[in-house]
Amino acid sequence: MFNAVDSAFNNTGVWKVFDNLGYLPRWIILVIDLFVITVTGILSYVLIHRTGVLYINPKLYIVSIPVYLFISFVTFRVFRTYSGIIRHSSYIDAVKIFFSQFTAAFLLLAFNSVYKSLTDDLLFLNIGILINAVFSFASLFLYRVLIKQFFENYLNQTKKQHLAKAIIYGTDANAIAVANALKSEVPGRFKLVGFIDKYSQNKSKMILGLPILQHKKKTSTLMRVFGAQALIIADKSLTKDEKLAIVDECLEFNYKVYTVPLVSDWEDQKEISKKIKNFQIQDLLERKPIVLDNNSISNQLKGKKVLITGAAGSIGSEIVRQVIQFNPQCVIMLDQAETPLHHLGLEICKIEAKTKLVPIIGDVKNSAELDEVFKTYKPDVVYHAAAYKHVPLMEGNPSQAIFVNVLGTKNVADLACKYNVDSFVMVSTDKAVNPSNVMGASKRIAEKYVQALHNKLLAEGKSDTKFITTRFGNVLGSNGSVVPLFTKQIENGGPITLTHPDIIRYFMTIPEACQLVLEAGAMGKGGEIYIFDMGKPVKIIDLAKKMIRLAGFIPDKDIMIKIVGLRPGEKLYEELLNDTSKTLPTHHEKIMIAQEVYDDFSRLEDLTNDLVQCASGYSGIEVVSKMKEIVPEFKSMNSSFQSLDKSTVD
Repeated sequence: MFNAVDSAFNNTGVWKVFDNLGYLPRWIILVIDLFVITVTGILSYVLIHRTGVLYINPKLYIVSIPVYLFISFVTFRVFRTYSGIIRHSSYIDAVKIFFSQFTAAFLLLAFNSVYKSLTDDLLFLNIGILINAVFSFASLFLYRVLIKQFFENYLNQTKKQHLAKAIIYGTDANAIAVANALKSEVPGRFKLVGFIDKYSQNKSKMILGLPILQHKKKTSTLMRVFGAQALIIADKSLTKDEKLAIVDECLEFNYKVYTVPLVSDWEDQKEISKKIKNFQIQDLLERKPIVLDNNSISNQLKGKKVLITGAAGSIGSEIVRQVIQFNPQCVIMLDQAETPLHHLGLEICKIEAKTKLVPIIGDVKNSAELDEVFKTYKPDVVYHAAAYKHVPLMEGNPSQAIFVNVLGTKNVADLACKYNVDSFVMVSTDKAVNPSNVMGASKRIAEKYVQALHNKLLAEGKSDTKFITTRFGNVLGSNGSVVPLFTKQIENGGPITLTHPDIIRYFMTIPEACQLVLEAGAMGKGGEIYIFDMGKPVKIIDLAKKMIRLAGFIPDKDIMIKIVGLRPGEKLYEELLNDTSKTLPTHHEKIMIAQEVYDDFSRLEDLTNDLVQCASGYSGIEVVSKMKEIVPEFKSMNSSFQSLDKSTVD
């Protein structure tokens, strides 16, 4: 029957008239309400009249009818019953109508008493006033409910046929708030078909007219039975492992999965539906939250002057954001990239903090320029994040890797020593371990220099500055990392380019990496190379497939994965330790100390100066040859410099 009515409306185009109908002006709703109470007044009169009792004296129509309509109009105005949008009526509207009608009844009863005392006649039968109030309340609310149901169940039916069917995982207040927001969302994205109860305690019950599904069956099975294409995870009690298991199960069967923060965390309740987003690959890292020792970090940074090199980069900018939280006196943001530094300055200025911000356009290769910065601001703590990091680019430009990664680090470290900086923290990489490329080797030379400098100062009794190195793997979302690349390739319809099907990498998020940098900087005594617990290594092809599924596509069908071969200097597996290195634990379970062999500073300084001088000649072969002399474990892979290793063996 419904299909027949639907067809009739569609064919006549009547539904389009209602569908395109805007919200009615308030005065029209007020007129409709007055019309409704007029009808209920007549109905009350007829019903009471049939009992043989007179509700209104016919001789007093000229007074009673205007009084009835006027008092009703006044209560409508006072309680603003007409201000709500009828198609979105709620219990609040019912409460307003209830108070308006029974306030009107009270006023009519009062007016009735006054009129009787003056004329000895009643305008209305008292019991009739109460009966009419009940009829009026029921009729006013009923027509609102009918209109709301008409819009929800009929006019939106055509639209809902094109919406993705979705199930909400959760039955708590958070899940119900999300469901309400999605139901009223314009334009709509989902047609909700049910809720999943994690504990299976609400069998045969409903929420918002939708069934509560028992989690005794697999989530994918429930999705298939109810024809759902998407799952919205809104249950705040789920653990990380439970959430990962649900997501993996849904992705395996090509169901879309969405996540949403806790309602209590949102400032604007009207923005609920906008907070629902696709799961990001960052959400699926199998890692426990990092717990920082905020006291030690605060003791190091509060009220201090902090210099951050490479401040406009992905790592440097996050260090700036996190350092600001500890209320330093001044943050000097140094970078050679003008526009990103300007944008960072604008972003940080929005944060309400007493910290003074000093953006400086500068280059770590320029020692004189850096000296002026140190002399002017006299920083207490230095975070050295400035570096060239793209492996293929550095493989083709070894001199630039030396100028920035080696000379730049040497300049900043030497000035930190000269101006008695309390702590110098260098951001390094796992590619410095048994390096297979120019970038990794240049960072390893920088590590060696910083460590050797610290040991020299310690031996001379001048250990005022603590030199600390932090070493970690790939950072999700950093400039040039694989995740933004894959995301862009998916947005363009593919293919995703992968260098090798067996390539494996460690990953952590930018905030995680920077949190550990701050922690290591605070706990360091000087001379340490800190390595971070990177979690489980990730096979890049699995990462690519999961990202494709998260985007709602099928790997190698909707989005192809193309193997393009290893890039120059690229390893299949990254390492966090050299073959001969050992680790020592720290008080933080995610931070360890790598025990590396220290170099003699005098010899290393001479070799480093020779290397920088050699780089000025821009001969790649000569530069890399000298790098291999400083870092014997540097063995080039998939690179034109492999011949240097062969000649060494011969």
